[in-house]
Amino acid sequence: MCGVAGILLAPDAASAKPLRAITQMTKVLRHRGPDGDGFWTDREAGVAFGHRRLAIVDLSEAGHQPMHSATGRYIITFNGEIYNFQDLRRELEGAGHCFRGTSDTEVMLCAIENWGLDTALKRFAGMFAFGLWDRRTRTLHLARDRMGKKPIYVASTRVALVFASELKAINRFPDFRQEIDLDAAAAMLSRGWVPDNRCIWQGVFKLPPGSVLSLTAADFANARSAGSLSNRIRQWWSLAEVAEKGRQEPIAGTDQELTNELDKLLRLAVRQRMVADVPLGGFLSGGVDSSAVVALMQAQSSKPVRTFTIAFGEGGFDEAPHAAEVARHLGTDHTELHLSPASARDIISELPQTWDEPFADESQIPTLLVARLARQHVTVALSGDGGDECFAGYARHLMAARAKRQHELPLPLRQTLATAVGLVARAARHELVSKLPLSAHARHALRSDRLDRLARLLAAADEDELYERLRGSSTENLTHHRPPISINGAPQLDGLLSRLLYEDMVGYLPGDILVKLDRASMANSLEGRCPLLDHRVVDFAWRLPADVMVRRGRGKWILRQLLHRYVPERLIDRPKHGFDVPIAVWLRGPLRIWASDLLADIRLSGDGIFDFAKVQTCWRDHLDGRQDHSRDLWAALMFQAWRNEARRPPAPATDLYRVLEPAGV
Repeated sequence: MCGVAGILLAPDAASAKPLRAITQMTKVLRHRGPDGDGFWTDREAGVAFGHRRLAIVDLSEAGHQPMHSATGRYIITFNGEIYNFQDLRRELEGAGHCFRGTSDTEVMLCAIENWGLDTALKRFAGMFAFGLWDRRTRTLHLARDRMGKKPIYVASTRVALVFASELKAINRFPDFRQEIDLDAAAAMLSRGWVPDNRCIWQGVFKLPPGSVLSLTAADFANARSAGSLSNRIRQWWSLAEVAEKGRQEPIAGTDQELTNELDKLLRLAVRQRMVADVPLGGFLSGGVDSSAVVALMQAQSSKPVRTFTIAFGEGGFDEAPHAAEVARHLGTDHTELHLSPASARDIISELPQTWDEPFADESQIPTLLVARLARQHVTVALSGDGGDECFAGYARHLMAARAKRQHELPLPLRQTLATAVGLVARAARHELVSKLPLSAHARHALRSDRLDRLARLLAAADEDELYERLRGSSTENLTHHRPPISINGAPQLDGLLSRLLYEDMVGYLPGDILVKLDRASMANSLEGRCPLLDHRVVDFAWRLPADVMVRRGRGKWILRQLLHRYVPERLIDRPKHGFDVPIAVWLRGPLRIWASDLLADIRLSGDGIFDFAKVQTCWRDHLDGRQDHSRDLWAALMFQAWRNEARRPPAPATDLYRVLEPAGV
């Protein structure tokens, strides 16, 4: 796992001087790769690569990057892991190829050189984002993995195309100008995250999952805008095609046969992700997804697996005791860190720098903390991310599965029920619910924002309207701009559940979940791996009948059946929590002054992004307890905190064209 950066000059660039910026671009990615840096430059061709290394496989100099292929034709700067590289290596050795070291990067280059880029990409099982230079054709290839686990940003400037693992590196290119994309800002303030098909800065785009961008310097000269460059992208893998084919050709079998097949696939995915030359462990929340991953790790390990949990008990949703029970049953070497609310809040000041696009999923706080804990003991951690998107674990998926029965009720009856739920929501807002003898989970379920959403869903006239209400935002629009919510190229899928699963997998997963994991882990120089998002598991999930994903009102039914083979049902069978953080309470209490200061900055900004009257109304209603606006307010506050951070000049202030040149420039 690493940080990558690169520059391709336009043919009409006045000089090769901008290539020198590769040192500063790479330097700011040190957190992604603290074990060393590397540079390669071809001044005549107008190209430069930078690399920060987090050594995971082959810790020797033979794994150093940027790396040259055996013939010297290709040079690569690569971030990620190819989990099936040992199988590919054996095949290539059988064809007569020799290797200098034991890294997956060397195997990648050999595969590309012998099979061609697109064929090699389709044979890689892994997570990756890389820049590849073909010296023969003078072509730059940028590629990203199927699910979008690893990031790669691409920017078009007046003199060059630049790419990097994070925006902070692109910000260090002297010719780059920071101008906010208002559509991206509106989308972030609506959802809490910038969609993967947009970027907060104009002139920048993220390479889509499963795609390649190939171009020469002349190609760049003819397509300098970000939009024109995006039109040159080609898909080497398509989630839409996988989803359509899976629904058209569902897998047949008994419940036991399907569970056996999932067990086999996940065992392989986990086993391949346990290959590392450094200490390895797993995140364990005690929920279905992380418990399934850890159970399969322990089942294939000869010694106790290291597992990590953050104990964060404020709000009545501390899952650490459940994780500890699962760890004891499986026999893992478990580490649990107990945090005070004050300790958790202290990390908020770090968030804008860690997520260098504005990001407002409050579970970023415990995710960052558990990554920091794990890094004290291991360099690689397996995660349960992706289980909800693959196997239908969110509340909206359960609602979609119930839609057929719901719409058998007459619309007037559903509208009456919606009115009743709305009354309960008002009671919740006036804190009448707090006087009832309810469990913490029941109080969470009766939050006014959740009840308001349920009322809207009950009142939907038909399935299409229900789909739009499930996929749409229930938040306030605090900007003067309408947030874009469409996803282009959606496949033709059967049923509401399939449509929502696809939308989550193509939108929420790469835009929120994987961004959260990547930035939180890499900020701590920790590699996070996601077995549940192995492409073979994703293919299998799309072929599953809907009733083995959602059954008897429970999501992820088949994943639960697999887990029950390793962990008693009593340890797992409880309501889904996730990483709940009591932002609503904090904003009325210990974060009130911090929030007030940021809201004052919003009022004074004068750039027209926010509708400050709406912001002020939300803030007043939230403080008075009339309505929980914590989600809207947290998004606005995280955006403003990010904007304040982005306005600070790089330190130390220096002419980036006057830095020391890397070797070969």
